[in-house]
Amino acid sequence: MNKVRVAVVSLACVVTFGVAGCSSSPTNQQIGTGVGAVAGGVVGDAVFGSTLGTVGGAAAGAVLGNQIGKDRDDRRRY
Repeated sequence: MNKVRVAVVSLACVVTFGVAGCSSSPTNQQIGTGVGAVAGGVVGDAVFGSTLGTVGGAAAGAVLGNQIGKDRDDRRRY
């Protein structure tokens, strides 16, 4: 089980760096999605202690981080 958790968190980190590398200046929405996914995965694993909790936390964190970043980008434009 521990190997699965490490794999999921590692995958989340790779996705985060991949999204950050998509452009020379990533938007807050992109950064928020990546950071939210990693943080959500860590929190989900800590709270639920299962693979499903880790993946669910990563998904929820990604959605929340995406929306917060989008809001910050929208405020920056005006």
